[in-house]
Amino acid sequence: MMTAEKWLPDRMLFFFVGPDVHVFSYARYPPLKMSKAHLLYVEDDESLSFVTRDNLELSDFAVTHCPDGHAAIEQLNRSNFDYDLCLLDVMLPGVDGFELARRIREKNQDVPILFLTAKSLKEDRLQGLRLGADDYITKPFSIEELILKIEVFLRRNKVRPASPAFDPRRLGDYTFDLDRLQLRYREEDPRRLTRREAELLQYLSTRRDQVIERGDILEKIWGENDYFLGRSLDVFISRLRKYLKADERIRIENIHGVGFSLIVDQ
Repeated sequence: MMTAEKWLPDRMLFFFVGPDVHVFSYARYPPLKMSKAHLLYVEDDESLSFVTRDNLELSDFAVTHCPDGHAAIEQLNRSNFDYDLCLLDVMLPGVDGFELARRIREKNQDVPILFLTAKSLKEDRLQGLRLGADDYITKPFSIEELILKIEVFLRRNKVRPASPAFDPRRLGDYTFDLDRLQLRYREEDPRRLTRREAELLQYLSTRRDQVIERGDILEKIWGENDYFLGRSLDVFISRLRKYLKADERIRIENIHGVGFSLIVDQ
């Protein structure tokens, strides 16, 4: 059963999808106006997807909706990836949201990915963040919160310098293999990395030449922004600098009071 009221003259928005998913929002201002940002929205719940898509379009977003992971992969394969942001449910039939996020990251390293999920376990959140997701929104959620988060990530992505075409597995004379946890310099024997070292290097490599805030790194790799974890981050950065010192074109710069930047000179 679903009842819904859309944008009324006094700009009130209220809807309820049940019994398992509840969505509620209330606003006294017009929908957020932006240029027609193109969203990829993957959700198998028919009622929830209908209401969410409808209200996103009322807020001036262009939305491509896919009812499951297989349909999303087909859409990705036949498009030139012109999406500005991806909204993914985690518990999708066939291909789940985690696998879909991995496929998206193979095509585009920069597009924001937001998970919409009823799963709130820390392990699930960490798995998604390590795959390159930017944030989680837990069901039930408000459309107002969703739209505000979308706007924040779109604005952040527009001011971010466009990444040059590069292979994140290549860093100067080094070859990096995340799956095998290996870092090889030229033809030398590969160095074995710990899982966390590899995840940190992957995160830096896919955002090379960009300033990454300490808090963002801690939340993505460690799962939370904590002072003592920050000291651990410094130790891992020191290790990576040592591992990469054979190639003078590579450096991890410390941006005082902000974070780090992986620089690979050509």
